[in-house]
Amino acid sequence: MGNSYAGQLKTTRFEEVLHNSIEASLRSNSLVPRPVFSQLYLEAEQQLSALEGASRVDNEEEEEEGEGGLEQNCPPNPYQMHPPPEGCCTTDGFCQAGKDLRLVSISSEPIDVPAGFLLVGAKSPSLPDHLLVCAVDKRFLPDDDGHNALLGFSGNCVGCGKKGFCYFTEFSSHMNLKVTTQPKKQKHLKYYLIRNAQGALTKGPLICWKGSEFRSRQASASACSSSLFPPLESSGLPAPFPSEPGPGTTPSLPLGAPQAGPASDHASLTAAVGPAVFNGKDSPKHQPLVKHSLSAAPRPSALGILSNSGPPKKRHKGWSPESPSAADGGCPQGGGNRAKYESTGVTCMPQVGLVGPASVTFPVVASGEPVSVPDNLLKICKAKPVIFKGKYSSHGHFPYLCGNLNDVVVSPLLYTCYQNSQSISRAYGQYGASTIQPISEEMQLLLTVYYLVQLAADQVPLMEDLEQIFLRSWRESHLTEIRQYQQAPPQPVPPAPGAVAPVTSAQLPWLAGLAASSCNDSVHIIECTYSLAEGLSEMFRLLIEGKLAKTNYVVIIRACRSAAIDSCIAVTGKYQARILSESLLTPAEYQKEVNYELVTGKVDSLGAFFSTLCPEGDIDILLDKFHQENQGQISSSLTASSVTKSASLDVSGTPVCTSYHLEPHRIRPFQLAVAQKLLSHVCSIADSSTQNLDLGSFEKVDFLICIPPSEVTYQQTLFHVWHSGVLLELGLEKEHVTKQRVEQYVLKLDAEAQTKFKSFLQNSFQNPHTLFVLIHDHAHWDLVSSAVHDLYSQSDPSVGLVDRLLNCKEVKEAPNIVMLHVTSFPYALQTQHTLISPYNEIHWPASYSNGVDLYPENKKYFGLSEFIESTLSGHSLPLLRYDSSFEAMVTALGKRFPRLHSAVIRTFVLVQHYTAAMMAVSGLSQMKNYTSVETLEITQNLLNSPKQCPCGHGLMVLLRVPCSPLAAVAYERLAHVRARLALEEHFEIILGSPSSGITIGKHFLKQLKMWQKIEDAEWRPQTYLELEGLPCILIFSGMDPHGESLPRSLRYCDLRLINSSCLVRTALEQELGLAAYFVSSEPPLEKRARSEALESDAEKLSSTDNEDEELVTEGSTSEKRSPVKRERSRSHDSASSSLSSKASSSARCGESPAQAQPAGPSRGDRARSPQPCGPAEEGRAPGERQWPQAGRGPPSAISRCSPGLAPQPDPGLKTGQWSIQVSVPSLSSSGSSSSSAMPAAGPLVLQAAQCSMTKACRRPPVVFLPKLVYDMLTSTDGSGLPKAASLLPSHSVMWASSFRPLLSKTMTSTEQSLYYRQWTVPRPSHMDYGSRAEGRVDGFHPRRLLLSGPPQIGKTGAYLQFLSILSRMLIRLTEVDVYDEEEININLREESDWHYLQLSDPWPDLELFKKLPFDYLIHDPKYEDASLICSHHQSVTSEDRGTRRKPEDLYVRRQTARMRLSKYAAYNTYHHCEQCHQYMGFHPRYQLYESTLHAFAFSYSMLGEEIQLHFIIPKSKEHHFVFSQPGGQLESMRLPLVTDKSHEYIKSPTFTPTTGRHEHGLFNLYHAMDGASHLHVLVVKEYEMAIYKKYWPNHIMLVLPSIFNSAGVGAAHFLIKELSYHNLELERNRQEELGIKPQDIWPFIVISDDSCVMWNVVDVDCGGERSREFSWSERNVSLKHIMQHVESSPNITHYALIGVRKWSSRTGSREVREPFSRCHVHDFIILNVDLTQNVQYNQNRFMCDDVDFNLRVHSAGLLLCRFNRFSVMKKQIAVGGHRSFHITSKVSDSPMAIVPAQYICAPDSKHTFLAAPAQLLLEKFLQHHSHRFFPLSLKNHGHPVLSVDCYLNLGSQISVCYVSSRPHSLNISCSDFLFSGLLLYLCDSFVGAGFLKKFHFLKGATLCVICQDRNSLRQTVVRLELEDEWQFRLRDEFQTANAKEDRPLFFLTGRHI
Repeated sequence: MGNSYAGQLKTTRFEEVLHNSIEASLRSNSLVPRPVFSQLYLEAEQQLSALEGASRVDNEEEEEEGEGGLEQNCPPNPYQMHPPPEGCCTTDGFCQAGKDLRLVSISSEPIDVPAGFLLVGAKSPSLPDHLLVCAVDKRFLPDDDGHNALLGFSGNCVGCGKKGFCYFTEFSSHMNLKVTTQPKKQKHLKYYLIRNAQGALTKGPLICWKGSEFRSRQASASACSSSLFPPLESSGLPAPFPSEPGPGTTPSLPLGAPQAGPASDHASLTAAVGPAVFNGKDSPKHQPLVKHSLSAAPRPSALGILSNSGPPKKRHKGWSPESPSAADGGCPQGGGNRAKYESTGVTCMPQVGLVGPASVTFPVVASGEPVSVPDNLLKICKAKPVIFKGKYSSHGHFPYLCGNLNDVVVSPLLYTCYQNSQSISRAYGQYGASTIQPISEEMQLLLTVYYLVQLAADQVPLMEDLEQIFLRSWRESHLTEIRQYQQAPPQPVPPAPGAVAPVTSAQLPWLAGLAASSCNDSVHIIECTYSLAEGLSEMFRLLIEGKLAKTNYVVIIRACRSAAIDSCIAVTGKYQARILSESLLTPAEYQKEVNYELVTGKVDSLGAFFSTLCPEGDIDILLDKFHQENQGQISSSLTASSVTKSASLDVSGTPVCTSYHLEPHRIRPFQLAVAQKLLSHVCSIADSSTQNLDLGSFEKVDFLICIPPSEVTYQQTLFHVWHSGVLLELGLEKEHVTKQRVEQYVLKLDAEAQTKFKSFLQNSFQNPHTLFVLIHDHAHWDLVSSAVHDLYSQSDPSVGLVDRLLNCKEVKEAPNIVMLHVTSFPYALQTQHTLISPYNEIHWPASYSNGVDLYPENKKYFGLSEFIESTLSGHSLPLLRYDSSFEAMVTALGKRFPRLHSAVIRTFVLVQHYTAAMMAVSGLSQMKNYTSVETLEITQNLLNSPKQCPCGHGLMVLLRVPCSPLAAVAYERLAHVRARLALEEHFEIILGSPSSGITIGKHFLKQLKMWQKIEDAEWRPQTYLELEGLPCILIFSGMDPHGESLPRSLRYCDLRLINSSCLVRTALEQELGLAAYFVSSEPPLEKRARSEALESDAEKLSSTDNEDEELVTEGSTSEKRSPVKRERSRSHDSASSSLSSKASSSARCGESPAQAQPAGPSRGDRARSPQPCGPAEEGRAPGERQWPQAGRGPPSAISRCSPGLAPQPDPGLKTGQWSIQVSVPSLSSSGSSSSSAMPAAGPLVLQAAQCSMTKACRRPPVVFLPKLVYDMLTSTDGSGLPKAASLLPSHSVMWASSFRPLLSKTMTSTEQSLYYRQWTVPRPSHMDYGSRAEGRVDGFHPRRLLLSGPPQIGKTGAYLQFLSILSRMLIRLTEVDVYDEEEININLREESDWHYLQLSDPWPDLELFKKLPFDYLIHDPKYEDASLICSHHQSVTSEDRGTRRKPEDLYVRRQTARMRLSKYAAYNTYHHCEQCHQYMGFHPRYQLYESTLHAFAFSYSMLGEEIQLHFIIPKSKEHHFVFSQPGGQLESMRLPLVTDKSHEYIKSPTFTPTTGRHEHGLFNLYHAMDGASHLHVLVVKEYEMAIYKKYWPNHIMLVLPSIFNSAGVGAAHFLIKELSYHNLELERNRQEELGIKPQDIWPFIVISDDSCVMWNVVDVDCGGERSREFSWSERNVSLKHIMQHVESSPNITHYALIGVRKWSSRTGSREVREPFSRCHVHDFIILNVDLTQNVQYNQNRFMCDDVDFNLRVHSAGLLLCRFNRFSVMKKQIAVGGHRSFHITSKVSDSPMAIVPAQYICAPDSKHTFLAAPAQLLLEKFLQHHSHRFFPLSLKNHGHPVLSVDCYLNLGSQISVCYVSSRPHSLNISCSDFLFSGLLLYLCDSFVGAGFLKKFHFLKGATLCVICQDRNSLRQTVVRLELEDEWQFRLRDEFQTANAKEDRPLFFLTGRHI
């Protein structure tokens, strides 16, 4: 078909559907969760692709471009139309029959439309300005939700009348659409056509095809505003009074707020853009950014997944502007935003007059006349009613409204909520779709009524609450079924539903009326019989007649006998309606509306009203009068006070205030912990196998911090960077960093950001070895997608800037850029589409874990949770408060001025309060009646604080005015009043806006300079922190704070003006974050005052309690309070407050004109209950106070500081002043008679005065909130969290489903993140919206991290510290700890003829070298604890060698030095650089290297069996081997010739035995070999083969036989050597056939430890041949250099072993003077396998096997040569190697530690057997406890132990003398030695009785014979005739503590006779 659609008919279980009639299903109204049949319909897509969305533009002109764009973006579908039939008409706009189809031509002609068909307008690409009219069967068109269009097409031509077109392709040909791509109905059928009042056919609403809803709605709204209703535009209103626009815009707003789900929102990226494009009216709709309303928690807007969005409803017979359309609709993501359009659209559409067309377009129901909105509605009602569309059946679309549409707001949010709650959660889908029914429509409506009934008069309905009610109700009603499904396997036949009788539609009105009967008419039910229009008309009539004055909600129900019900709910309460309608505005509209009211002078009426309040006349007149009267007096009093002040200063010298000190910059433990967590996350990215970050390739760190465009934040960040010293530490700057240099590292995201960012990117490209950390601070700001910017680039250029810069391709792909998002509110970055992996999130740690203080600090962070906690009973004065007299005044004025936005009213009232308070404090005491107690308290403390400090330090008051124009108004007004009251030098007023810096007056600038000891004449404060101690009001504007920090002198955070309709979690927490604070954790003074406060009068306490209980419910209950009680509490207050009577009367009279009496007095009372209450309550039993309904939360300010005690700076601290005020009532009552601003109590309190800064350190600021916000924070939901936590987390996201659990109180930050990642999705305007489409499976960006922590807690310091430690780590990565120990036993050797004196020889001279004696002493420091080897050359005295370590310190860390890795270092698996990728086998172009396994067998007589080894040979290394031709069997490893002189490769194969070091072993020799070709073989145990192969896929492995799995390094050395000799033989045979002599084959191999990291050479400058003076220097060289030097030595084949010195920083000239030594070699040896053919490594050995082998090689007469001018550095590796052998008990549950003394036991004893090789137990035992066998030898170095044919370590306190029993071996002369012991270890047949007779022993010397079993032990004793000279006892036989199957070693000890 020509109109293929995204959703296809799904055939699964199709048979089940067949027995339902198609028609019945179409018309079905039942709410089965998702009947299979509904899948015949087109599914609305979950999300539009960004491309598609981006190209949907609303205006008609743009629409064509949009479509063009679409076509270019989608791969074009070349489409060939069939050629038209011969002779037919092909003119554009005419059908093939030649009839005109253009709307303009036939709009007035009668058109015959068959039943069930609708007229629609089609667009032809060739006629962009015309619509072509056609008739289409409405079943093939979508309903208002964009759903339920049948696939296919059925249409008629209205021109020629031809009927029955079944394919849109055919129809488009007939209409001459001339399309270039395959015709699709969705693309060409654009508009419904409707008849206007004159009967002419006109363009109506857009057809809502699935994803284009956004466009549709848009268009309809703009269409209605422009074409249908032109007058609106010109009417002068700001785009028709934006306050109406709908809710959609707001994410979560009170009643409707919850974003219903913007499917449509999604619809297009435009979403975010804002009004510029849509005439302001609609924009909001999409605007995901919108501020959600107040209370509503954001609603999951996406209710679910479309798939369950609800059964097909009956199709709407048409479209009405208000119809839910996509907007409301079930679109999962969609509805909330719709509302916006609705409100305006709705209002305008009808004008067009639907009367006539109704019958044509909507044939089923003629809904009658549109409902007319009365003209004077707003005037009478004092608020615009908000009508929430509820359920309406498919018969009745929502009634049209006409008339005074500006005075009503229509929203679809409730409809969407109902729809969403109809779809069963996927979580329950597994139980079978048909068994568990969703909640019925009747029940939903009834629950809604119940909910509204229980709302208090001052509460606003929240969509979230309603959703939770539906969810709970649904869960409870289906709990039994759900449990059955969970327990039993699903049965084919579901159990019958529960027996609860459902509510029928007939019962509904009666039940609803019953529910509403108890609420004193706050909910009014209107039942209508025919349509909702009747009910709406009735409601408007009642409103006009004033009969709904007490009604907050009107519920209109049309329930008839048919199953369907229609309903809507109108919010008519003035308070609720105002809040809900305002919450539907986007932030942009909100600003626009306020601006409009200011510019057009609408606010003047407010000013005029204020001036009438004051009985003395206009306030300005009063001010002028006061100014003139007091001018002289004030200046004189000022000078007088300054004189007295200065006099007192002169006496005491300059004034000093001990409280004022700017804290030095230092890192707190928390910040360090977070920095380390960040570092470990970066390391884990580097360590993962994904190769996304190669830390080893970076040499330094650079960074760029991106911040929002706030000048103060910018300066603050510069300050942090400057003072942290990070630039010096990273080496980015040298000493004396200038401010200008720092600016390079901080980027303000404004219009100029792009160029700076480009240079950053360029820098990162040019420096691939620098790791760039891109820090995105305040990362929740501006998450708008750059696609939005592309779409509307003419709008603000900064829109989408973050996305354009930080998410650009270059940043994402740069391997050396790591991005760190830092924010206090990470929620918008934790969605289903986020780019940040949950594993890359770092959350600020909690300070306590299980009651333990994890990071003790001397300051305690005070954040949101602590503020909320302070409002709970049992705490001191609450720090969160609201001002009820202010709220009452605002509410009253809201009724008087219904057309003014409440932000304007609130601002003007608050400025009025501050004005009056300033006047009252200045002496105009009558003005106290015109302010609130709170404002008076703030103003008094502000003015009095400087007087309490010798230096004049004061406190800061933060006045938050989000709207910039209003902030400017407030600033001007307050500055004017301050000037008139001559207070300019008492406190400063600062206007803080993001775009500008800080401006303060000269007087205060001078003070700040003096306090901060600043000499610079040009200095100006640039951050708020620099205003520390300045008495000031900071008017802080800007829609969002941008991370500005405030000083410690902040005492009051006045947030009464925050936009309370902006209730989303981020916005709310952001505002409260301004008050976050660090308090000194020393115990505050309040603890001491508590007991004194308790003495206060009990009667007062009780009255306070009662009063508070009532006050909580203030708004609703105050009217009911008895006059008696009111009177009583007032008299009580007057005793303790000099202002009491005035305050109460002020509250009353100030509000009376505004009809606010009821709330006034109650506020006054509350304000006046002060001192005794706070402290006293703390002492009471916790159960004694009952708070009224928990939901309402405790009163905001149980105890308030009495305004009369002016000097008291703040109620937050209970110092000694409390007791003064409480215990001396007479004092304060006398104050009440005085009318002066300073009461009599003043002087007394001043004695206790202290600088406000002192208290500032101990107390967080007091925060004043709007009542609505206060209630949100202090009431909790079912989870125990404040209600605010369940709000939509951010404007730019929406809920994925309303079937979501609540956040839980016990959730950690990580769990909260996972919750948001599961339950939120980004809106189309969010930059992450399209991220899943990028083709990555997981979609996470590998180098992105997110750091979140509470506001103002120190995140900047933490990430700067992170940069420092990251830099240190990178330097550390380029460094390595190498062993740095000087050689041992240097002083024991003699100086005789030991030396090789040809100092300048590059190679040893063979003849000279042969004459050197062998140095038996071990000089390697790792053998410091080994037995000394004696020779006749040594004059070792018998004194102790003075071991440097005690035996228990054996494992103490050895000395190391940190060295920078050179370019010739060997590396472990963590090193990845470009050059060695291929060497390592990780080259991206290659598959992981293939390798083959080859067996290689050879026989070895000593083992008595054939040895089978396996080689793993990567394909790339096969050229090193020879394979047999036919079978590919491994034959040998190729060896070069001795005569080869090539410098291209290393001749000797290198073998590296290794265990347990697959990650840490240094096997990457690419750089060490300087790229030269070499053969490197890793020798691994069989069980480790797989892991080594994984890490080193391109290395050759030699796998030892499994019998060696538990063997030591001796076995590996033994097999390497034997294999190499066998291979040498094979190569000789192979090459002999090629004519090469056997002796010419290269016989050397290298055996290297896996920890050799670098090699050095010593350059010696000899003064002369024999000169004793020479200088030398050491440098790093490649291993290639050393190997090629050694391999080119003359006569090299005469040397058996060649080695190098071990490096030490303490090496002296003595060690390097002689170029060669004949001594032991270790760690890195070059072994001649030919010469050493008959000398074997001992395959059983674990330790000292190299010493043992060296001795045997020497005794065989072979040469060992050490090149002293070469040295090897060995890295300290903490894992693997010999440490991998753990000796444990075979009895697994034995917890005992095993000590070396337990390694042996008597044979046949019941000793615990150990799980360890016998040889290891023997060696360890001898090392630690050999003195048990050789007691005479202990510290007796003159009488060593004779050790035959082996060297075993007997510990450092025993010396040994090594002799070989082999014939012709070289041994030392032992004739002059008396030995103290004899050690015979597994001696072979060369050792005979005669051999032993040559040696002499001390009397009492001991013997130890060690054999494999007891039998051979006895045979050895007999064979060697030991019993002749040695005495044995039965008890002297021992064995290693092994079980029999582990083949223990046996030994026998005896004494010399």
